[in-house]
Amino acid sequence: MPKTSRRLTVHPPTLREVEVIRTVDITPGMRRVTLGGEQLRAFTTAGGFARPAFASEGFDDDLGLYFPYPGQRDPVLPVQGEAKLTVPKDPRPLSRAYTVRRWDPEAGELDVDFVRHGVGAGTTWAYRTRPGDRIHLSGPSTSKTFPVGADWWLVAGDDTALPAIGRLLDELPYDARAQVFIEIAEDAHRQELRELPGVDVTWLVRPGTRTAGTAMAGTTTAATASPLTEAVRGTQWWPGQAFVWLAGEHTAVRDIRRHLVEDRGVPKEDIDFAGYWRRSSVVALEADGAMPDPERTVTPFQKLHDLTELVAPLAIRTAVELGVPDLISRGVTGVTDLAAKAGADERALGKLLRYLHSLDVVTETEPGRYALTPVGEVLTLEFIADRLHSAGVVGRELLGLHGLTESVRTGRPAYASVTGQTFAEVRAEQDYEDRHLERLAKFQPALAGPIATSGLLAGVRHLVIHSGGAGAHAREYVAAHETLRVTICALPAQADWLRRDLPATIPDERQRSRVGVLEQSVFEPGPAADAVLVSRAFKTLPDADAAHALRRAAENLTPGGRVLLIEEVFDTDELDEHDGEADLIGLVCHGSGLRTAAELDAVIARAGLTRRSARTVGLGVTVHELVRSTAD
Repeated sequence: MPKTSRRLTVHPPTLREVEVIRTVDITPGMRRVTLGGEQLRAFTTAGGFARPAFASEGFDDDLGLYFPYPGQRDPVLPVQGEAKLTVPKDPRPLSRAYTVRRWDPEAGELDVDFVRHGVGAGTTWAYRTRPGDRIHLSGPSTSKTFPVGADWWLVAGDDTALPAIGRLLDELPYDARAQVFIEIAEDAHRQELRELPGVDVTWLVRPGTRTAGTAMAGTTTAATASPLTEAVRGTQWWPGQAFVWLAGEHTAVRDIRRHLVEDRGVPKEDIDFAGYWRRSSVVALEADGAMPDPERTVTPFQKLHDLTELVAPLAIRTAVELGVPDLISRGVTGVTDLAAKAGADERALGKLLRYLHSLDVVTETEPGRYALTPVGEVLTLEFIADRLHSAGVVGRELLGLHGLTESVRTGRPAYASVTGQTFAEVRAEQDYEDRHLERLAKFQPALAGPIATSGLLAGVRHLVIHSGGAGAHAREYVAAHETLRVTICALPAQADWLRRDLPATIPDERQRSRVGVLEQSVFEPGPAADAVLVSRAFKTLPDADAAHALRRAAENLTPGGRVLLIEEVFDTDELDEHDGEADLIGLVCHGSGLRTAAELDAVIARAGLTRRSARTVGLGVTVHELVRSTAD
């Protein structure tokens, strides 16, 4: 199977205002709200932007719904642009994500199901709203098709996953085979779902509730596996290729995924998962016990974000490098055992754990024993750990920030003075480059898919690509254009990874035969081509080098050929902290960083090229079509 088992479709970011048509209680624990309105069809905004009709092709598509802050009549909303939604910062929109349970384009009806629980902006709205009320939504940003090549499904989720599971069962082929496990709060929350001969559905009731015909007692704690986790661990594994879909509480999803990867040998790429919610404390408003107090309720992610001042972030990074959060999540809770497993001094580790306790990253369950708090649970997510660990793909790059003062003083990279080697030497390490490219490849389909269908490659017979994750780009392009030939230009370490990766990324031999890998840098003129795609390659280069690379990219273009340039720019009108962070990392690692639009224009002109057009595709990515200046 290809690494991305489900084909991805990207939808233009669109804010819509819709109306409540009706509400119905599916069970005592679930209310369905049906939405409709003209803006579910194609429409033009007040600002003159044409927006497409609502579309939802994936069973697990999600939307963002926007609610007013307590005491306010109107919600804070993102601002609709031509190709993106701009999110206000102070205050930010009060939004929650929900699954598209049903979309009927002919009737223009959209069903969204809400789990009933005590305190929550979305739940409270759903149980108070009436037909005729209006609400804003955005999304889905992307949709995924069913996986290709799977012999059977393993599906596991709790109440929050029921809308997606219900839609999946509605849309599965009649001959599909699946094992489905659904955890609910009480027996009365079972739903009528479509029955298929090859699909086994198992309902699980959380401990502490009474069930019809099943007695279960006790409470589930952070140290006790959920019924969902235990059911998946104990299931009989069917023969053939399995595709796994998991959703629900973060800890249960994490533990099930670990079991499947480590014990069952399921490839990570054959598991789709989402931790829809995390255990955390919600503080209700004094004036309205059903609404969270936005000033006193802080999510684990928000709290972790706040812990970025000197000692706190360094202590947290130390814990990640020692593997402490991962060990605790696996049941190693005592200081003595943790020190032995982590290779640490017991007394010193005790000091670190005491400090982490003061930060609410861990909690002491009994003297000398610790458990993760909701904030600590976030540290077990792979993408967070990769960022915080000094050997992680992102974490290793972030080491350069320790030289920020030097870089600001000199305008030059400080990475070598901090780490003893240049970042180019880091990228030359095959292990690091493999992990770096693997990470890049995960994010490329959302960009490559829209380019493949945008018309940008119309008439192109030979395309040269300079880009991280180039294999994912090539897969989308040769699949969409039957006569297209692709040459990927890459440095030796990248080329080695690509040659090993291409059979899995492009399993179709006929399509793969039209893709070649050439060991060559962006500074060398490539083979003759109708178009050259250069994607996000210049953040690491000074202006003169970037202009030289662009000039060389265009050197062997056939008559009428184009350079397709994708390069992030720093928007000085809409300052964004993530752009600022990327800019500083580029400075300390490479002496460069993000360019403003004017600075990028200067590089293009210096290369002797002219922008013929700038087209926005996918999730707001701009592709610049460049041609040789007429003077050349």
